[in-house]
Amino acid sequence: MNKAFLIGRLTRDPELRYSSSNAAIVNFSIAIDRQYTNTQGQRETDFINIVAFQKQAENIKKYVGKGSLVAVDGRIQTRNYEDKDGKRVYVTEVVADRVQFLDSRNSGNNIEAENDVSPADFQTESTAKETNVSDDVFADFGSSIEISDDDIAF
Repeated sequence: MNKAFLIGRLTRDPELRYSSSNAAIVNFSIAIDRQYTNTQGQRETDFINIVAFQKQAENIKKYVGKGSLVAVDGRIQTRNYEDKDGKRVYVTEVVADRVQFLDSRNSGNNIEAENDVSPADFQTESTAKETNVSDDVFADFGSSIEISDDDIAF
């Protein structure tokens, strides 16, 4: 079984591109603090590369950016290719089946999305056909929350 569940913050804005067949592809990485501290008492951080496709890729580019908290459900994939200098490059990444946005793009002060965005716009699972508004993860938070710099992994 190859299954990965991750929660972390984007280390940079997502990079969206289109394949030769016009399929959307987005690449981003997330930072995840390890549960335990090292011998110096500091938490170490892992940086995981993520790739997503199609409408989900476009939604990720549109609604999240550097520092955004996301949950990723997917599978680990390894691949390799030859670079322009003829060297073999090995890549390990998570191919996202589903990405859930755990805060909004402008989460520094306001957890609510902009007025012209509907809850259906936040659904990124490629096979989903409808969104249940009662599943709003932000419903109990009110109009704003406080996030300190210590909450951001970088």
